[in-house]
Amino acid sequence: MTIENISCNKSFGGWHKQYKHQSRVLDCEMRFAIFLPPQAAEKPVPVLYWLSGLTCTDENFMQKAGAQRMAAELGMAIVAPDTSPRGDGVPDDADKAYDLGLGAGFYLNATRAPWNRHYHMFDYVVDELPALIEAHFPVTGQRAISGHSMGGHGALVIGLSHPHRYSSISAFSPIANPMACPWGEKAFAAYLGENREHWRQYDACELLKLAVSEVPILIDQGDADTFLEQQLRPQQLVEIAGHKGYPLDFRLQPGYDHSYYFIASFIEQHLTFHSLYF
Repeated sequence: MTIENISCNKSFGGWHKQYKHQSRVLDCEMRFAIFLPPQAAEKPVPVLYWLSGLTCTDENFMQKAGAQRMAAELGMAIVAPDTSPRGDGVPDDADKAYDLGLGAGFYLNATRAPWNRHYHMFDYVVDELPALIEAHFPVTGQRAISGHSMGGHGALVIGLSHPHRYSSISAFSPIANPMACPWGEKAFAAYLGENREHWRQYDACELLKLAVSEVPILIDQGDADTFLEQQLRPQQLVEIAGHKGYPLDFRLQPGYDHSYYFIASFIEQHLTFHSLYF
């Protein structure tokens, strides 16, 4: 697989870079960002994969979260893919809704037309992207995964589905129970069809019920988040973890909303959390 550099900026002694490549899994051109800490010039470093939320691209986290300073201190690379396939011929919602289609891939493998040709973000994040990163950059096979909102959903689902591929999972304001919220129901019906049994593999609550291997999880949620009660619904996930004795640390943060101001306030704690398990 070949990649093409788009931009390169020095940051905290390391490098933030953007690349594009032709994705076999998604059948389109994709873009990702990577931060390589200064330690990567001397030896391979572990990687945190960050999954962003609805309407986002690879740029939101890298430009707004302020993660590079701590990543440089800890010797950790960060990889941020786009949130969905894009380009000519990639289907979008007919009404251009923000919560379906371009920018709203939901980190699943679509099985329903017209989405099933391109919308395979689950396989892209789990298989194709790490293989590309590990082939082209000085990184180890040690991986952690994190994300925000729709990306928090993706991080939980991917991490719980592949517990031996990720050493830790974290999320900010994740869509924790998508089978029971408007965002998830709309996306799952479009991408997967109406049979709700097919949805379970992409719902963190359903996966946690079945989890045997334990991957440590950290979740931060703002109590002033306007999406908390209707769309995010973390209570069910926390209850399941409590019944199972699963290592999930859920922190409800007073006064914080759904924005990147919230993420920037706690991202260094999340990076430190992941560094404990590399």
